[in-house]
Amino acid sequence: MEAVNGGGGGGGDGGGGGKESMRNGDHSCVDIPETAHQISSDSWFQVGFVLTTGINSAYVLGYSGAVMVPLGWVAGIVGLILATGISLYANALIAKLHELGGRRHIRYRDLAGYVYGRKAYSITWALQYVNLFMINTGYIILAGSALKAVYVLFRDDHALKLPHCIAIAGFVCALFAICIPHLSALRIWLGVSTVFSMIYIAVAFVLSIRDGSKAPPRDYSIPGTSTSKIFTTIGAAASLVFAFNTGMLPEIQATIRQPVVSNMMKALYFQFTVGVLPLYAVAFAGYWAYGSSTSAYLLSSVNGPAWVKALANVSAFLQSVIALHIFASPMYEFVDTKFGIKGSPLAIRNLSFRIGVRGGYLVINTLVAAMLPFLGDFMSLTGAISTFPLTFILANHMYLIAKRNKLNSLQKLWHWFNVLFFGCMSIAAAISALRLIAVDSKTYHAFADL
Repeated sequence: MEAVNGGGGGGGDGGGGGKESMRNGDHSCVDIPETAHQISSDSWFQVGFVLTTGINSAYVLGYSGAVMVPLGWVAGIVGLILATGISLYANALIAKLHELGGRRHIRYRDLAGYVYGRKAYSITWALQYVNLFMINTGYIILAGSALKAVYVLFRDDHALKLPHCIAIAGFVCALFAICIPHLSALRIWLGVSTVFSMIYIAVAFVLSIRDGSKAPPRDYSIPGTSTSKIFTTIGAAASLVFAFNTGMLPEIQATIRQPVVSNMMKALYFQFTVGVLPLYAVAFAGYWAYGSSTSAYLLSSVNGPAWVKALANVSAFLQSVIALHIFASPMYEFVDTKFGIKGSPLAIRNLSFRIGVRGGYLVINTLVAAMLPFLGDFMSLTGAISTFPLTFILANHMYLIAKRNKLNSLQKLWHWFNVLFFGCMSIAAAISALRLIAVDSKTYHAFADL
């Protein structure tokens, strides 16, 4: 295995006038447009908080049920630790390629296009779009579930159903997207997001520990038949890689100041040390307290004062709104760049464009979220069809191609092993996730009130 220590490197800021063509060997040229968004302006600490916000989003409230229940104690703990280390390694490979060929590659598809050519540029963008669309859909499901949880704490008339809550969540997400023009503009909102994260993580952890200390012995056996256990285990593996990876590392790295590689490595080390501890705490505490009966949304399992649970759910709702904006930003950057949306965010043309385009995009997200509100299944499918290929398969193969003259035979064999292994895992996980969605779709109708 090759070491992936961050090295500096003095590339340009990315950008330049109009479009720039880049060529690697005999591959076809790919036209790279200058971004309309702000780049090269953020400290590694701010970028570290962007990454940590993604890890400790309200998705952490689902890992007790989506990861620990199907895997059990031993496989769950080992799996989380392995996923942490493997994800750090794969993300470090991508980070080291950011200045490949003497220039910055500020989009994942730009990097793939440079390494492979035009077709890979388009395929990578399609994979990334699917990945981010599904993550955004999951965030709207999470935000809607949090709103529904607040409602049922104080009312039991079932008048406000989950699809209604998802619609409200989508509307709030659209308002936030219209107000925040680009990823670097989050700034203070990252601090706000961290506060919200700490609130629902602390509440979930403390109430789970309290419930677990009072409860009788729990059942930690893995539920299901022998066949279903195979599929749920594979699905949990996909959820593991989903937990730690963004699928948009070059876009996040584009915002960091020079030296971009060493600064990004600092942000990654922050993400995969300090950043993963809250995730571990919630996942393990929830499973310890409720065993195999842990729900897909941990705050639905905990017992405690209504106002405390309401505070946690409101925090989860608001943090999901902020986190969604991070994962929607590559799509926003694409359309803003394509249509030349620059200058003051409050200019009439720019504001109306964001209202129409971002609002329309989130309307589609919200509709899909309301129709298929199966959060665990979305995590598994997203991990299978996009997180595995983007983070593990492409990262190892691009590094193999880019550094082939500097790698020895053992290092090349290691990267090929990763490509093949995660390729097989991706196929198996996709089959498993589709099966889970098919099963849940038979149990619940479209626009179900879960």
